[in-house]
Amino acid sequence: MATWRHCRLMLAAAAAAGAALCGPAGLQALARAPSARQPAQARLAAHFRSGTQSAPCDPTASLRPVGPPAVTPGSYMATIRARGYLIAGVDQSTYHFGYLNPLDGQIEGFDIDMLHAVAAAIFGNPDKIRFVSVSDAQRIPAIRSGKVDIVAHTMTITCARLRQVDFSTVYLDAAQRVLVLRNSPAASLHDLRGHKICATSGSTSLAYTRKYFGSARPDSAVPVPYWTDCLVLLQEGKVAAISTDDTILAGLAAQDPETKIIGPPLTSEPYGLASSLHHPDFVRFVNAVLAQMRADGQWAAIYKHWISSRVPPPPPARYRS
Repeated sequence: MATWRHCRLMLAAAAAAGAALCGPAGLQALARAPSARQPAQARLAAHFRSGTQSAPCDPTASLRPVGPPAVTPGSYMATIRARGYLIAGVDQSTYHFGYLNPLDGQIEGFDIDMLHAVAAAIFGNPDKIRFVSVSDAQRIPAIRSGKVDIVAHTMTITCARLRQVDFSTVYLDAAQRVLVLRNSPAASLHDLRGHKICATSGSTSLAYTRKYFGSARPDSAVPVPYWTDCLVLLQEGKVAAISTDDTILAGLAAQDPETKIIGPPLTSEPYGLASSLHHPDFVRFVNAVLAQMRADGQWAAIYKHWISSRVPPPPPARYRS
């Protein structure tokens, strides 16, 4: 388990995002337009998601794997293998999901272990990954531009996002909630009307908060690049709360024991590994890796290590074809 000193060192290394407080109690709080040249299958997938057809979008349904993960000739996985490493867009500041450990200089967390499993399936070596740090707002542009092969970044699957990128099956279920200072009288998001709420740019949390408070208070939602920026603003009294997924909030609470999570779940936030619409074979491959992880206990072991000793069943895979 991380120590108080470990947490302080981590935050010092992330000084650009500001320092946060740590404590033993807090450390226990964590218990959360395709181009005309693209393949016909990807164009069909994009059309299916566009909302122009009669079938409703099911954001949690992904492409069915064709068998165990295999690198076949001519596949996108073969291209990645020939390059010599997987290029992955990640966060470096979300505690226990994707963060830079200052003690060893390694990026680690639940999301990072998902990527290690994909790399192991391609190369037989889980460490053949080149990490690219991206903010929430940079995730989709990084995929669409080809800057990265895959993004693992507490990214919620939505129908709107599925028009721009593809997703794996759900690898973790989260729910949006609210974090406030421990002495706050607020018991829910409703109690925070008239106050400023922090969320990251490009996140579903920011969109929901703006929708919740409506056009009457367009300044209620305060956008920042990273969740640690939100924590600093909360500590400085510049915002009254942070609203995002409970998994992320638990990590923030672990860094500052003077905070607490309040209120019921506000939304459902199913996480997926995002990749390009141009490479459906890669999506099927990643889904085969996730299916293997659910079956052999690897998912449960990663959950226990990073999130909680009370391990739920992994989210069941749903397929659309």
